[in-house]
Amino acid sequence: MKISAFAITEITLGKHNIKDDKLDQADKLVKAKKKTYAQVEVAGEDAALESDVIIAPKDAKTDLILRDLDFVETRLSRQPEEKEKEVLNKMKGALEKEEFVSTVGLSNEDKELISGYGLFTIKPVVLIDKEEPGNIGDLLVKTLAQSGFICFLTVGDKENRAWLIKKGTTAWEAAGAIHSDIQQGFIRAEIISFSDFIQSGGETQAKQAGKMRLEQKEYIMQDGDLVNFRFNK
Repeated sequence: MKISAFAITEITLGKHNIKDDKLDQADKLVKAKKKTYAQVEVAGEDAALESDVIIAPKDAKTDLILRDLDFVETRLSRQPEEKEKEVLNKMKGALEKEEFVSTVGLSNEDKELISGYGLFTIKPVVLIDKEEPGNIGDLLVKTLAQSGFICFLTVGDKENRAWLIKKGTTAWEAAGAIHSDIQQGFIRAEIISFSDFIQSGGETQAKQAGKMRLEQKEYIMQDGDLVNFRFNK
């Protein structure tokens, strides 16, 4: 995923590991050849429109809102069709109250209608204090948490690894985060909650204690879930 640093120059651009306490704890209980954190790409302000999340200083909020308001008012001046006009006016009302477009509560139909728009605040925007960029590790963890992202874990053998997904992601969708072949051949997900994993003292012990659950495609993944996907190869 890509995070844009808007009006922030102190952040080193490029790929960054997301330090994950849950993965660190899992790595102590399950031996593997390597430990792999989830990774994000931090890009500059020029990549804001194509990023998944924007980080910005608090004093940049007005700038972001005014950019979106200018775009919305320009679209309205072109006499759009009634449905588009209705959505534009919803967004305009929020922006004029100094609220982000993401707070409007647009329906899936609305979002599809405006999917080609160049809007900044339709995506998660995390506003930070000026001193926060000094510790980029903590900042990125905070940014992902506030933007609605979590990690699930796969452990054992070659690699203990954290995988980044959005809250609300199903087991079937999470399988695709690893590989499209796993998603296409999905049979079930073997899930151990992170709390059960820690309390049991490891994956094997959790299984022996009957803490592993078999979940179907529709299961909503939880932060720190340990998962093994069964799939047709």
